[in-house]
Amino acid sequence: MRNDIRRLRDEAGLSQAALAEALGVSRQTVNSLETGRYDPSLPLAFAIAHHFGTTIEEIFHVDD
Repeated sequence: MRNDIRRLRDEAGLSQAALAEALGVSRQTVNSLETGRYDPSLPLAFAIAHHFGTTIEEIFHVDD
């Protein structure tokens, strides 16, 4: 699964640590999400979408 978390975070001017703190996860979790090594739980996916004011579908994309 691909995602746009890094782009959204960069556009918002946030560090991985700042985003992690806002989401209540570790910086390592944000890094793993951005690099595609970890797919988030549904509650975390909703929290990410809410944080960026968008939908899950706009952030996460199923690999073809």
